Amino acid sequence: MTVEQQTTTRPLVVAHRGASDEEAEHTLRAYRKAFDHGADGVECDVRLTADHHLVCVHDRRVERTSNGSGVVSTLELARLEQLDWASWKSGPGESERPESDPERGHLLTLRRLLDTLVDTGDEVITLIETKHPTRHGDDVEKTLVQVLRAFDLDRGDRPGRPKVRVMSFSARALQRVHKLSPDVPLVHLVSAKGRSLPLDGTLPPGVHIVGLDIAFLRKKPSVVQKYRRHGHGVFVWTVDREEDMDLCRELGVDVVITNRPRAAIDRMEAAG
Repeated sequence: MTVEQQTTTRPLVVAHRGASDEEAEHTLRAYRKAFDHGADGVECDVRLTADHHLVCVHDRRVERTSNGSGVVSTLELARLEQLDWASWKSGPGESERPESDPERGHLLTLRRLLDTLVDTGDEVITLIETKHPTRHGDDVEKTLVQVLRAFDLDRGDRPGRPKVRVMSFSARALQRVHKLSPDVPLVHLVSAKGRSLPLDGTLPPGVHIVGLDIAFLRKKPSVVQKYRRHGHGVFVWTVDREEDMDLCRELGVDVVITNRPRAAIDRMEAAG
């Protein structure tokens, strides 16, 4: 049984890239907003820059979420930090008031995010997804483990520390993490479009949590109990619709990953 199963009678709510329905994704402001809403944890994607820094960026390219252009893995951290990562999601008048939150449009590195989470002293669920394919190959996981060690977060769950889980669609990426840091819990992500796992409830060696696409769960809700029978935890992404929140609660999943953490918490609590 996972820690997540043991500590709650409802699914825990993890903010997908922060409270990204309200704020620019992967910004410190989005993560702080998620905790203001009462989220149980946060999720981020990490990519390696040309000079080997892990940054919280989902896309391979920077155009969608910044005012720059280019591929993350070919740009150095200093260049990425010059870009504006929030104006694309500005509300009325916000672009005219940058002094109200000088960090709002700044690139978020994994180290900065972990600094913030560690400083809280809370045992927040911290889901870190490594993105593949990438020109950097296994350097992504090697660098991630180095960063986790620097924050003393590579030895499993401990009191007063963030509960880190590393996620990936790539079984090879997860095995690299397991070899380097066997105490870090792993999540194998499963997409409705590109399933890479058998549907009998088994997971690769060393992996004890599955991360299911909500679109897949709608079609195959019985798969939850298959993973349960093997003792695995079940996380579901990205759960933004109220009917999907209800489905996840009915099926007894451990964690819902959502862009709308406040709405998900309200829905779960309203259901009793």
